[in-house]
Amino acid sequence: MSPHKLRAVLQALSPTSSTKDTGLNREKFRQAFRWMLLARLSEEKYANLYRAGKIQGGVFIGKGQEALSVSVGISLRKGDIFAPLIRDQAGRLAFGESLLDATRTYLGSRLGPMRGRDGNVHRGRPREGYFAMISHLGAMIPTVAGALLAKRFKGEKDFVGATCIGDGGTSTGAFHEGLNLAAVEKLPLVLVVANNHYAYSTPTSRQFVCADLVEKAAGYGVEGYSLDGTSLSECLEVVGNAVERARSGNGPQLIVATLLRLGGHGEHDDAHYIDEKLKQSEVGRDCLKLAEKFLLEKNWGTKAELDEWRADALRQIEDAVATAQREPHPDPNLDDWRPLATQHLSEGHHCE
Repeated sequence: MSPHKLRAVLQALSPTSSTKDTGLNREKFRQAFRWMLLARLSEEKYANLYRAGKIQGGVFIGKGQEALSVSVGISLRKGDIFAPLIRDQAGRLAFGESLLDATRTYLGSRLGPMRGRDGNVHRGRPREGYFAMISHLGAMIPTVAGALLAKRFKGEKDFVGATCIGDGGTSTGAFHEGLNLAAVEKLPLVLVVANNHYAYSTPTSRQFVCADLVEKAAGYGVEGYSLDGTSLSECLEVVGNAVERARSGNGPQLIVATLLRLGGHGEHDDAHYIDEKLKQSEVGRDCLKLAEKFLLEKNWGTKAELDEWRADALRQIEDAVATAQREPHPDPNLDDWRPLATQHLSEGHHCE
């Protein structure tokens, strides 16, 4: 079977068990596409600002990964937990992050969620179930597992936690410890792996020897799915069904999506090491272009609508940038120097 087709790992999914079909519908696809478009255009703007010297630190864009990312954010709901990774702008927006929050963080505004203290991808709103990323090397897996345990201890019900990781991160201890804990406790964790074939510049041939990372699911006794990460329709269906299975008490769900990072590790990296054959293969396809083609072919959208959506996204981006650029940067003379976990910086909670 092609690695780009959905595959269930039978270790945990019996032949007679059924997956609730979340369905692929027109409105959900259109909504997901618009989040993808906004993510792509906003990150292109951030990259331009970075090259112009307006952004300090790094810019890590999700070009080529938007279909997978948006499918995670759009499949979750209020009360769930989402811990995105460095290429999850589309998922962040779909989960509820404002474009202004993202822009303020990149541009160092004191009014942003990190108050200008931390840039780019280390942003979140924990009280809203949206976690700030600690590290892209697996740290968010045990973090989300712990949060899910806390919800269980508090007696909460009907919740899911999702987090994302790259292929390289699956080789870390945090990946093993977090997923193993989630499996033992049968937590409603959805772990999404973006296999983009490179851990920075290290190819997968130097990372692992299994044919498909979804084989790891059997070792942990959890349900696993392998899919084509360039197909928005497949991502929406598989991720949506996995979220529902986790919510229904079926334990952790491991999703492995095959795709290609259509750029460098960050805007500082020219990606010269990426195999040209991969770029020309199916995994090197642009998920946004494929989704646009799908929309038009199914008559779920018109060229005029697509043009309107693009213009609207560009207006939102320019407004957010203009707003953030007018706002003050951190001033060490005015800062109370408390860490983010305490009092004023904990979004309303009083902690001494």
